Amino acid sequence: MKRAGFLLFALAPVLITAAVSCTTPGRAAADAKAGRPPVAQSRATSTAGVARADRDAAVAGTPAGLAAPGKKELAQEIVASAENSTLDWRSAYGYIEDIGDGQGYTAGVIGFCTGTHDLLTLVERYTAQHPGNGLARYLPALRAVDGTDSHEGLDPGFPAAWRHEATLPAFREAEDHERDLVYFDPAVRRAKLDGLGTLGQFIYYDAMVMHGPGTGADGFYGLRDRAVREAKPPSEGGDEKTYLSVFLDVRRAVMRSGNPDRDTTRIDTAQRRFLEAGNLGLDTPLEWQVYGETYRVP
Repeated sequence: MKRAGFLLFALAPVLITAAVSCTTPGRAAADAKAGRPPVAQSRATSTAGVARADRDAAVAGTPAGLAAPGKKELAQEIVASAENSTLDWRSAYGYIEDIGDGQGYTAGVIGFCTGTHDLLTLVERYTAQHPGNGLARYLPALRAVDGTDSHEGLDPGFPAAWRHEATLPAFREAEDHERDLVYFDPAVRRAKLDGLGTLGQFIYYDAMVMHGPGTGADGFYGLRDRAVREAKPPSEGGDEKTYLSVFLDVRRAVMRSGNPDRDTTRIDTAQRRFLEAGNLGLDTPLEWQVYGETYRVP
């Protein structure tokens, strides 16, 4: 899906490391010559490792929440109602279409895009495990169009090749893996660190799917940064409903910033409805509307 600021986010650790290692050139050169890691870099890496271990422990000590099998299934259904107008999210493995959003082809269970790097990454990982698959021959073209809306080298055969590959269990498993690695797991982890329950975890996940894990103004981490400046998350002593309401306000504003008439029902008559009902556990039964269609999960 959308990946605003993705490259900056991906490169941030490299830039930070470079900045640290450049602060002590003499010692760094000596360490490198001796085959030792630079002291400053080593300390920074060690500190970061300890901090991550602490966060991992904090997340491990929380309830499963959205990661529980039943809740995860529910999450895919709600997202599919907005992404594919169905609760049958598994029917979308073979979906592929250019929806005219400037991201090239949108495809698969979570809307991987030829213009936003995630579809390319999916096919590269899949090809590494399954050489000679039906999509492998399109890798040069996928690399060439990455970051654009171009179909050059993909038409006319790529859509049919995608649909065929999506009939294979191995490719469906690859789609699920990439969805979890890039979108689901990071969203749930961040939500748990912010002290959010199952509904909040879903709200983060849906935002991650639509906006991408970017640090720019319209990427997921950019949205969260703006929300945190306006309201404290529960992990900092804030009220959960208040914080989530602010997060949804921020996200809605970003969605409409370029188009005041853009449909925001996935927020207005779905997530907002769950929040106003106080359903922080995202418990069923659920009823919501997206694009005027009503969906129910008993």
